[in-house]
Amino acid sequence: MTHHTVPMQRPRRLRSTPAMRQLAAETRLHSRDLVLPMFVREGITEPRAISSMPGVVQHTMDSLRAAVVDAAEAGLGGVMLFGIPEHRDAMGSAATDPAGVLNAATRAVAAEVGDALVVQTDLCLDEFTDHGHCGVLAGDGAVDNDATLKRYQDMALAQAASGAQLLGLSGMMDGQVAAVRSALDEQGYTDTAILAYSAKYASAFYGPFREAVDSQLTGDRRTYQMDPGNRREGLREATLDMAEGADAVMVKPAMSYLDVLADVAAVSTVPVWAYQVSGEAAMIEAAAANGWIDREAAITESLIGIRRAGADAILSYFATEVAGWLR
Repeated sequence: MTHHTVPMQRPRRLRSTPAMRQLAAETRLHSRDLVLPMFVREGITEPRAISSMPGVVQHTMDSLRAAVVDAAEAGLGGVMLFGIPEHRDAMGSAATDPAGVLNAATRAVAAEVGDALVVQTDLCLDEFTDHGHCGVLAGDGAVDNDATLKRYQDMALAQAASGAQLLGLSGMMDGQVAAVRSALDEQGYTDTAILAYSAKYASAFYGPFREAVDSQLTGDRRTYQMDPGNRREGLREATLDMAEGADAVMVKPAMSYLDVLADVAAVSTVPVWAYQVSGEAAMIEAAAANGWIDREAAITESLIGIRRAGADAILSYFATEVAGWLR
């Protein structure tokens, strides 16, 4: 009787050379998986550096055009535009002004690169209000959910008319996806897609972004953004948004919420995106500047981790640079 010994398993065989490791890789990055968030500021004549976000600027209209051409040539999947107006008020009127900075920037970007990548716009009032909240305030100072939905509908129509192909609903108001979808469809914008920021947490990692958009907020947004301790609620929010007609759903931030991202990705019937937010990027930059980590390796690993957890696309301030590494 012949006895056969069980051969020793050697997983290291698939790690033996760079070519072998690449061939056996389960998760890969592609430039089309990346979306670049961009800021355009009204009333400036030169791009303005953001001190807490090395390499990121508030663009002029001209520098924005040049940067989106670079993004398109790098092969990115899209750009997400944020506008910073000169004047703010309680209703965020500049958000729906056809001549407002975000709507004007959207027209410019759509004309420049609209066939090469997806032109996306942030649909939220926080950049445009003098109180810095994501919605209209009631008499007691709380955010009025239903009044805010009407403003979101008006914003959606203004952004769609300006050429936005995808609207990023980031305000975390209940019913925002259904309200915006209804308004778009009624006015014939049936092809304008909705990205729902479904599981958006009240995070400390948004700090540098507040500088980037010159936020007027005092206090916090914990009455409408999610508590960091809640995992199941993230899946519940995403499920609600899918039922309301979201074309894609978002988990934000990404790196501290990979469990939520994996939960949503496991059941989602639509693409799942994640946002590597300003604070996450700033930490990598700061550590690299101090010589504590390898910058390129850390950026790449962070994005691979987000993809591995289930993200179909990632918003990242490193997007254009990383696309150059992937060539």
